[in-house]
Amino acid sequence: MGADREGSGRRGPARAVTYAVCGVVLLAGCASMPDSGDLREVESTSRQDPQVRVFAMPPREDDSPTEIVQGFLEALTSNEPRYETARKYLTGEAAKTWRPERSTTVLTGGPGTESDHSGSRDDADDYSVTLTGTRVATVDGQQSYSPADGQYREPVHLTRDTKSGQWRIDDLPQGVIMGKSDFQRTYVSVNKYYFASNTADTTQAGTSAQPAAVADPVYVRRLVDPMTQVVRSLISGPTGLLEPVVRSSFPTGTALAKNAGSLTPDDHNKLTVRLNDKAARAGEDRCDEMAAQLLFTLRNLTPVVEEVELRSGGERLCSLTEDRAEAVATRGSAQRPDYLYFVDEKNRLVRIAAGSNGTRPEPVPGALGEGSVGLRSVAVSRDEHSAAAIGPENKSLYVGSLVQGGSLGDPVLASKGKKEENRLTPPSWDAQGDLWIADRDPGAPRLLLLEEGAGEPLEVRTPGLDGRVQAVRVAADGVRIALIVEKDGKRSLLIGQIERDGKAGEPSAVTVVGLRSASPGLEEVTAMSWAGDSRLVVVGRERGGVQQIGYVQVDGSTPEASVPAALTGVKEIAATEDERLPLVAYSEDVIVRLPSGLQWQKVTEGTAPVYPG
Repeated sequence: MGADREGSGRRGPARAVTYAVCGVVLLAGCASMPDSGDLREVESTSRQDPQVRVFAMPPREDDSPTEIVQGFLEALTSNEPRYETARKYLTGEAAKTWRPERSTTVLTGGPGTESDHSGSRDDADDYSVTLTGTRVATVDGQQSYSPADGQYREPVHLTRDTKSGQWRIDDLPQGVIMGKSDFQRTYVSVNKYYFASNTADTTQAGTSAQPAAVADPVYVRRLVDPMTQVVRSLISGPTGLLEPVVRSSFPTGTALAKNAGSLTPDDHNKLTVRLNDKAARAGEDRCDEMAAQLLFTLRNLTPVVEEVELRSGGERLCSLTEDRAEAVATRGSAQRPDYLYFVDEKNRLVRIAAGSNGTRPEPVPGALGEGSVGLRSVAVSRDEHSAAAIGPENKSLYVGSLVQGGSLGDPVLASKGKKEENRLTPPSWDAQGDLWIADRDPGAPRLLLLEEGAGEPLEVRTPGLDGRVQAVRVAADGVRIALIVEKDGKRSLLIGQIERDGKAGEPSAVTVVGLRSASPGLEEVTAMSWAGDSRLVVVGRERGGVQQIGYVQVDGSTPEASVPAALTGVKEIAATEDERLPLVAYSEDVIVRLPSGLQWQKVTEGTAPVYPG
């Protein structure tokens, strides 16, 4: 397993890097780099196998400046907790002031370098190079991923020690830099969980509601004690974008105890987490919520942890099993819908059991199952008691109960758009039983909210929105909203957070904040649906490409999930946060489903397939 580099242009022999695969240590070939001329691109390794553990080699005596820079860049891709070997390429002062945890810059390939040094290196005791590349993303100090683009250019300066004569880096950018494939091998995305702070404290039935768990994805180093990394990150609080709309049950100032050590579950799959004395202030209910946050987070990382015990100052605070955690808080991915819904050839809203194939569809109870209105699109509330439907030519919105004998009544909303494509989008229900929809009328484009699906529509504020909303889907957590937005003929996927203001008895003020792209690689997004607590399935195409179906994370990264089998002519896509249920699509005038690991299968004739939500 040589240290092969995917560079363009001529390849220079790579310096030594040690790899361990499942306990076997392999040493890449060693050779000297040229000590004059421009440095070539130090590409990412093609390995993305998480079983591969990389151990960087320290600098050798009499390494040239180019070899020092290359060795340092390769050491950044190692699995050392504190980058001990990478620091050996720095002067003593630079090693003290360098903060690798501040950020990780991800480039398309590995970082390239340009020499700024003229003449022979023997003429001076300093040397300068510029690190170059094309940005893909940045992971900030909170471990939050953000897509990025544009050119990367940062200077690196080296000096020669007057006593030893050895070259070392004395000035460099803060943070870590690496290529995309090294990033995918070195880091893994994990959902931390917090609780929605913007939702009501009652459910649709009016009873006391459990808090809704909200996923907050972060990237941690895959082979550097990820369990302890994730727990520290969870306790430290949510990332910046999510902070205004969630809360944590960990009391302010809580941290792992100094003697907490590396977190490892015992033989009974129980993890004991020792916290400092700040955690002792939490009451029993709040402690259960803390434990639920930990369980949801750690089960997202590994299925091994089945119970969490919290301790502080030698005292047991509380203990929570996975089964009890589901009683403490709700989580979208743990809620399994009863039915898949769609519109049949008789314009009726019909349903089949979720996950089934070949079952004869049955009309839903109530007026929407009678076919009296020419339905174009539908949405079913998450409790599956109500449904909203768009009538002929996308002009009117109807809301009806899914009970026998229920009437439909007059439309609750009508668009004044002159063309069908400039009227109402398909609607979406949130976890509180409120209904979301966009009016695409060019003269008055609006994002609207109907509380409990009735009454006067409330116009949702969307600061920073640049374009016209073409599709709306609200996450099960009630905090995140996905929008397909069109501008200048291009449609992109944006994710925002929902803020609710207003006192009891007064009209609510609702704002979508923090809008950011979740599909930077797609030029034309035509359909999307939530497919996990922080994941969506998207139908779109790249510039000049063909239509494709794929998954994206809310932070704009690509999750480690298999790409769905190809399917042409997809007009609509349906998924649910419960990832065990199959994708469903409307394509070529039929409804099809995609069971895990299989090919698309025809379900029946029909249009507008949806799961509840």
